[in-house]
Amino acid sequence: MELHQLAYFVAVAEEGNFTRAAERLHVAQPGVSAQIRRLERELGQELLDRSGRTVRLTDVGAAALPHARAALAAVKGVREAVDELAGLVRGQVAIGAVTSAGPVRLPDLLARFHERYPAVEITLSEANSDTMLAALREGRLDLAVVGLSTDPPPGIATQVLIDEPFLAVTAPSGPLADRAEVVIADLAGLPLMALPKGTGLRTALDAAFAREGLMPRIAFEAADPNVLVQLATRGLGVAVVPESLARYHEAELRVVTIAGPGLRGVLALAWRTDGPLSPAARALIAFARGDYRS
Repeated sequence: MELHQLAYFVAVAEEGNFTRAAERLHVAQPGVSAQIRRLERELGQELLDRSGRTVRLTDVGAAALPHARAALAAVKGVREAVDELAGLVRGQVAIGAVTSAGPVRLPDLLARFHERYPAVEITLSEANSDTMLAALREGRLDLAVVGLSTDPPPGIATQVLIDEPFLAVTAPSGPLADRAEVVIADLAGLPLMALPKGTGLRTALDAAFAREGLMPRIAFEAADPNVLVQLATRGLGVAVVPESLARYHEAELRVVTIAGPGLRGVLALAWRTDGPLSPAARALIAFARGDYRS
């Protein structure tokens, strides 16, 4: 049993596809298949079910996966411990961000971190907040900018970056154009534009409606709140967006306050507090927290 075989097995299990796993590992796909077959022959059991369009773990594979991950993490930990004792900060860090994280100037932060720690390889991905919080807990991300509508889950610490109310925006001739303030009940039945489920904004909006015993009528969903504003500009309904974005477009749209508790947008840094962190991850978390406080 060799480490690269375990790495190939973990990659295929996580990607659910041999080709994507090979691309992630920067190796040829036939090599990945051959090495996993060798591993299966050595173990005497099939680890992967290849019968469907998506590769799935067998029961044996599901039992073996945590141990394969642990073995790879242990080897990585040895390298990192040596580097840390040698006074080096290098390795890889993985960062996630919601699409609406523009106001926190994440590219500037990453550029400054790269200047300080040029030997650290940085990867950045976008997803909704629920997905990234799960990735943090599982160790697939080291740091994320997420939207929060409730307290973070256990094992996750946060530092609030932006906290602002959500407002409704509509075209000058659209619904609510003659209103300065509404309550949730006023939005019932109107075509609403909002971020997808799993985002902080959508969770807060759905919760606000649920408190009134109502269901929102979501006509359009978009991961980018700027798209919601564009839809509202064209008279397609009412968009619910953070105040800073609404005020930026105030000259072209009607901005309406939504009265009532709970409808606030919180963008926060989030990181894992349970489980080991690499020296590079610890450096990134400390750097980001200090940078945003300054």
